[in-house]
Amino acid sequence: MNGPGIQLTLAPELRLFAPPSRRADRVPTTTDGASSLGHVVESAGVPLTEVGRLLVDGHEVPVSYVPQDGQNVEVFGVERPQQVPGAPLRFLLDVHLGTLARRLRLLGVDAAYENEDIGDPALATRSAAERRVLLSRDRGLLRRRELFAGAYVYSDNPDEQLRDVLGRFAPTLAPWTRCTACNGPLHEADKESVGDRLEDGTHRSYDVFAQCTECERVYWRGAHHARLERIVDEALVEFGTA
Repeated sequence: MNGPGIQLTLAPELRLFAPPSRRADRVPTTTDGASSLGHVVESAGVPLTEVGRLLVDGHEVPVSYVPQDGQNVEVFGVERPQQVPGAPLRFLLDVHLGTLARRLRLLGVDAAYENEDIGDPALATRSAAERRVLLSRDRGLLRRRELFAGAYVYSDNPDEQLRDVLGRFAPTLAPWTRCTACNGPLHEADKESVGDRLEDGTHRSYDVFAQCTECERVYWRGAHHARLERIVDEALVEFGTA
């Protein structure tokens, strides 16, 4: 770029997206005099899904604003909890976030998931068609214009990922109501109705079951229940009640 010079300051939580040379306060930045502030911010490495308020010389402006020579631009992160207007809150996760998808479903959060890499265009198209917030650690994917909405997942640790998403979007939690395999709703099932799907040991040892209304998978309080219950209890204590 070769045009007006501005002073660009990224919020501390956004500086990880920028190269080290652009992480300080009031970084001199040359623009082309025609591009929007949104374009300038993306050129600094920050996906617009992560951007909240934009201030120019202390005044809030839209992403379409074209910055002028000598102006001081401040870029803030999204406010939490983030509101997503236009549709009920639900998510779409890319192929790298399977554990996060299962944990969101465990808590009753609508979380669609692609367990195969269907490609960025298809993911973005599904986000738009189903009006889902796309969760990803792929910055390039989050820059696609056809997205309904998106959010960067900041950690590669599943526990931290879950806390990040719950804290950012504050979804309503309804644990044990959604299939962790396919995202369908669960209903109570008696032993007789699901008996042909159970191993002999399970049939003898358990009496309380649930079944997915879509894929018909059967659930019971098996060997892994204590670990799953810990995830649920910790989420409810910090982020809400069922």
